[in-house]
Amino acid sequence: MSTVLFVVSAARTWTLSDGTAHPTGFWAEELLTPYRLLSEAGHDVVFATPGGIAPVADEASFGDDGDAERAALDSIPGLRSPLDTREVDLTSYDAVFYPGGHAPMEDLSHDATSGALIAEALDTQKPIALVCHGLAALLAARRADGTSAAAGRRVTAFTDEEETQGGLAPRARWLLESTLREHGIVVEAAEPWADHVVTDGSLVTGQNPQSSASVAKELLALL
Repeated sequence: MSTVLFVVSAARTWTLSDGTAHPTGFWAEELLTPYRLLSEAGHDVVFATPGGIAPVADEASFGDDGDAERAALDSIPGLRSPLDTREVDLTSYDAVFYPGGHAPMEDLSHDATSGALIAEALDTQKPIALVCHGLAALLAARRADGTSAAAGRRVTAFTDEEETQGGLAPRARWLLESTLREHGIVVEAAEPWADHVVTDGSLVTGQNPQSSASVAKELLALL
């Protein structure tokens, strides 16, 4: 079977426009659901973060069954001892997945190592899936001339309207949907909180947490 690289943010806070360090992390559902679906289908999952730092889940991402979700995360092999993204050889993996949460807005949005992995995946047509704020990582994927490696590609991502409804848009230094568009990336947005997936060749993207399972299923189809 295949081996899928999960690149996860190592950030624990998101810096807002007033300098406030807003607690964050990866969104639990956006990691757990794809991990379960891929694992149950027989695929191996390997985790990597910037600096090899153990990632944390955003406490706001736990639902009514939070204890079970925390236990499920704690049971995932390798999640608490990830690889350093600088040590990753992308040729060793069959696909790449980026979960969201606000954390990628803090580090992966400008992490050159992660950006190079994404650019390589796009250039070699290796299946790559990103969900929600995980698409902030596309902003770091650059060509040698400084242009976006994802320019012209069709995606969906956490929308400005969803950020507004979530209450953090007025305090954000920048908004994901608008910034992706500014970099020449074609964002196809659905209604807020709709399960919405866009597949453009080997690139699969999901709009929000509600799209986590659908993104994973599309990635499974590519595998």
